Amino acid sequence: MKFGPVRAALLATTLVFGNAALAGPEIVAGPGAEPECFAPWSADTTYMQWPAKEGPFKIAIVNGFVGNTWRIQMIKTAKAYAEDPAIKDKIAEFKVVSTGTDAPAQLGAIEDFINQGYDAIVTIAVAPDGFDRVIRLADKNNVVLVPFDNVLDTDAVMQVNEDQLAMGRTWAEFVMKELAAAGVSEGKILEVRGLPGNSVDRDRSIGINEVIAADGGKWEMVSVVGNWDDGTTQKVVADAIAVHGQFAAIVGQGGSNGVIQALKDAGHPWVPVAGESENGFRKAIAQYKDDGLKGISIGQSPGLVAVAMKAAISALEGNPMPQLISVPLPVADYTTLEDGKNFWSDLPDNFFTVNEFPPCGVNISGPAIMAKDESDLN
Repeated sequence: MKFGPVRAALLATTLVFGNAALAGPEIVAGPGAEPECFAPWSADTTYMQWPAKEGPFKIAIVNGFVGNTWRIQMIKTAKAYAEDPAIKDKIAEFKVVSTGTDAPAQLGAIEDFINQGYDAIVTIAVAPDGFDRVIRLADKNNVVLVPFDNVLDTDAVMQVNEDQLAMGRTWAEFVMKELAAAGVSEGKILEVRGLPGNSVDRDRSIGINEVIAADGGKWEMVSVVGNWDDGTTQKVVADAIAVHGQFAAIVGQGGSNGVIQALKDAGHPWVPVAGESENGFRKAIAQYKDDGLKGISIGQSPGLVAVAMKAAISALEGNPMPQLISVPLPVADYTTLEDGKNFWSDLPDNFFTVNEFPPCGVNISGPAIMAKDESDLN
């Protein structure tokens, strides 16, 4: 993403004429702070810089919906990271609210925190647009607003996300490498799609299929829709096995526990499997890797909230920051999985394990996250 020409022109005018009426970030030259962590999305990504403030800072998390496992874990992660020694002393006040799926309620909460004098607000937007008013208010008050995960269709704020296209490519590259190592160059590959119509599902699938198409093997792609849900995925994978027989590999966007259960129930031989970051999936890879389950686990991590918090603090300290930050993909495979480090045998199967981002110095343990709750923190 880049700044639109109108906003860029306004900011340039501010710099030239010293017009204090337009506050907020300036467009500056890169590179930015900690580029190994805060990587720009592309070579065209612009850089933003806010006036440096003296800490410690007042930071708020304004979540929307909190009714699923991922969102609940995200809130717990934010609370755990706020107590991490790396940033604890930089935070004077920390609050968390979940406003539901109503956009006006979320906008009202953001406005309220701005008016209370908070320095930064991290948010998962309930809609990709309609935030212009709060963005202007944040700029007026030099407040750093950081959407992540569900980002906004705007280039006027700093945003944090993972590269879904790269995730799909990495999954497919892994299974192609494992199949080549086993001397397999043809067969059926099962792709388990996510929620139809979602850009994340679309981009991941594009990455998966472009890598497999370029491989040169004689592959037949079979696609099913699992909706990123364990139960749905288990059913559609079981149906696919019943119809198509044996698969050479499986690439699943989510519901990875369902993939494993369907393979076990059908007595299907273990094959290379690419999937998400559910704890149960990683447990299975560690347990069955010597029996042929060569697995890779990458996920859209609830830990993104910690990277967004870290980015907000860096911006408040006056560092140049990419407008759109591409968070490094948290990857683990059958060669790197370690109980108590990147999966936990004593935690639930539906726990999302990827909360470690070594380039960012972020590594929040599962027990530390599970010790928190998802309630508002006022």
